[in-house]
Amino acid sequence: MSNNDAVSRRDLLRVAGLSILAGGTLTLAEAQHVHQIAATEGAYRPKALTAHEYRSLSTLADLIIPADEVSPGAVAAGAPAWIDLLASQSSELTNIYTGGIAWLDTEMHRRVGTNFVDAKPSDQIALVDLIAYRKNGTGELAPGVRFLDWARKMVVDGFYSSPLGTKDLGYQGNSAVSKFEVPQEAIDYALQRSPFGK
Repeated sequence: MSNNDAVSRRDLLRVAGLSILAGGTLTLAEAQHVHQIAATEGAYRPKALTAHEYRSLSTLADLIIPADEVSPGAVAAGAPAWIDLLASQSSELTNIYTGGIAWLDTEMHRRVGTNFVDAKPSDQIALVDLIAYRKNGTGELAPGVRFLDWARKMVVDGFYSSPLGTKDLGYQGNSAVSKFEVPQEAIDYALQRSPFGK
């Protein structure tokens, strides 16, 4: 890899991180490029988060998008590495994750006497279920609700921009087709909901 490649990769990561912080979105190509950068090292080593924080993020990502009978989950798709790599180029994004994970640890310790990643899965799910709703976003749960909102959006983006996530969606890329047919199930569904179909 030449120095120009390293600079362009660094610039891409910095711009991508800033775009996310500004409430913007990444193009699919930009998001996939971040996955490619993370995958070039083999076994990913966290760059922004500590080993404990990265394990906690991985646990949370697995709760947000677990593996199922259709596809592997967010961890297998590389969503935690994707998030950490973007955070490594933005101290503000890093602070969101370090602060959010610290909140999860503190709250879990208060509830069951251990940090988030070492708690029983049922306790992890109970805490995540509590902070999953904005209606609970007042008082002492407010920081957790804000953090989970960030984490959930980025885990979903990280999953669905990965090769496993695009496969899960059935995305085949841009390609020419000679004829496009709307599936009959979609037509039937639309007609059932329409006042014209009744």
